[in-house]
Amino acid sequence: MKYASVLLAVTCLLSAVKAQWLETTIYLPDSSGPRALCYNPQNNKVYCANYYDSTVTVIDGATNQVITTVTAGIEPWALCYSPQNNKVYCANQGDGDVTVIDGATNQVITTVTVGRSPSALCYNPQSNKVYCANYYDSTVTVIDGATNQVIATVTTGGYPRGFCYNPQNNKVYCANAAIPGTVTVIDGATNQVIATVSAGSYPYALCYNPQNNKVYCANNASGTVTVTDGATNQVITAVTAGSWPHALCYNPQSNKVYCANYASETVTVIDGATNQVIATVTAGDQPLALCYNPQNNKVYCANQYSGTVTVVDGAGNQVLRTIGVGDGPRDFTWNPIQNRVYVANRSSSISVLRDSMTGIEESPKPQASSSKPAATVVRGLPLGSVAFDAMGRRVTRARAGVYFVAVGGERSAVSVRKVVIQH
Repeated sequence: MKYASVLLAVTCLLSAVKAQWLETTIYLPDSSGPRALCYNPQNNKVYCANYYDSTVTVIDGATNQVITTVTAGIEPWALCYSPQNNKVYCANQGDGDVTVIDGATNQVITTVTVGRSPSALCYNPQSNKVYCANYYDSTVTVIDGATNQVIATVTTGGYPRGFCYNPQNNKVYCANAAIPGTVTVIDGATNQVIATVSAGSYPYALCYNPQNNKVYCANNASGTVTVTDGATNQVITAVTAGSWPHALCYNPQSNKVYCANYASETVTVIDGATNQVIATVTAGDQPLALCYNPQNNKVYCANQYSGTVTVVDGAGNQVLRTIGVGDGPRDFTWNPIQNRVYVANRSSSISVLRDSMTGIEESPKPQASSSKPAATVVRGLPLGSVAFDAMGRRVTRARAGVYFVAVGGERSAVSVRKVVIQH
């Protein structure tokens, strides 16, 4: 009976984390320093820009195996993908250039010279252009997506550092991280500055709401989110968020905007229609990045200092799960084919999160072995964890074999994972 009750407890823990769980961890060289991620849907690949070793890691989206490592420029900082030409662009802060990578062959096509300290990238599918924000030059370089040639250099406000794109009006918005801050509005067809919109202090991130044609700007130093009309470029309102708003994302299913507040350890939820704050969700320590999963209407929040990801229900604004990942999670990308969320960790690893509600493992048809979730391979029990064998018996000294590990303890596990212990 004792073993049965323990097994039941493990089963409850496992079912509690079934919807979102840590599938595996992809370890990169210790010197890499993952900084940014992007996804290539045409070839089902994930790209990770590694700030410290000046490379881009290419990962197979089906198997989670590293395919290759591409040499980029010094201090890769941002990535974006062009579906029209199947190219990946990597902005290199230290070199002042952009590395262009072929999405099919993983070969470097060319290197485009831009401005000083390129800090953000954005793709315009309507005009097939790539925009690069040059932080110390206060300019945006416009690159032709077909030829990889620089076709314009646009002067912005001080310290451009974030983008979003408005497909309804073919406009590109650039947040300028000065005090007072502004948002530069660029015509996607002519590359001309249409307007300069006043924002709060130190604008840090942007996102677009296509349902109401609005642009949101998170103002880091003023604790607000500026809402701008996408048609008229007029400021509609400024929404009070938490302390040091740092990231934004949009939920089209529920028409909500999420703002991660770095200093107050919260996520502010804003109604896309009314611009009212409808909830304040508690996150982890130093929330730094956000990601939306449209398949399951969930929002993921990376908490840098606590090394966790908070999963929020997009419908109910409730925290569903807190998942332990690597040290210093700082960026996301979503793989819709396998319904995986990838998390870039400063600790030279990429955590792969799986949502099993519609994931491949739930399919009634047999799957290829490369598509099945793999157990994490470790050499000994992780610190702060409790292990159980297949019979539900608690294990204190694990020999080589397969176990279920509750990270964070039996009663307060932040995740439960299947592991293979090797010696």
